[in-house]
Amino acid sequence: MIQIKTFIFNPFQENTYVIYDETKRCVILDPGCYFPEEQNELTGFISNNSLQPEYIIHSHGHIDHILGTNFLRDRYNIQAIMHKDDLNILRRSKGFGEMVGIETEQPGDPEKFIEEGEKITCGNTAFEVLHLPGHSPGSIGLYNKKEHVIFVGDVLFRRGIGRTDLMGGDHMTLISNIKNKLLSLNDDTIVYPGHGETTTIKEEKAENTLLV
Repeated sequence: MIQIKTFIFNPFQENTYVIYDETKRCVILDPGCYFPEEQNELTGFISNNSLQPEYIIHSHGHIDHILGTNFLRDRYNIQAIMHKDDLNILRRSKGFGEMVGIETEQPGDPEKFIEEGEKITCGNTAFEVLHLPGHSPGSIGLYNKKEHVIFVGDVLFRRGIGRTDLMGGDHMTLISNIKNKLLSLNDDTIVYPGHGETTTIKEEKAENTLLV
């Protein structure tokens, strides 16, 4: 059974997720830990629960979701995974950070790229990769149909949608992917976004006025 620990990190109040199951193997999704106390909070949770990190997954390449990548790579000797279409965004992280007053190391390129329809497994848990461009070209969702959960990065929020005014964003593409790939999922699917509270597909169908 999937277990999910949510951390809220960095000045952007980004959601970092540790996802694990009874095998104690885990993935770290969108490592936004920036300050030393955030890094300690994350690694402390992993240690206290005897978890074994398998890899880092980026839902997309924006700076608030990748700030802890180098730290975790070095700490656990694990690989980072993302969609290739966000590589250019990732490679500009250091420069973007300088523009917004965040000093950070430039993370190296991911060791592996993932595509639509691929499976990511960790322990007894498997996720299907959905390619969801619009917020960024390489945004992805991680969907577990068995337990009715999906992690969507900054594509869809509780009563909101991702911004499309950054590099590679496109509003119509975003809306199309939300409607065709997310709202078509089971109504009881729990949505874990990159910022803010969880929601469900049913709630967003009924109450997200930005999708009308």
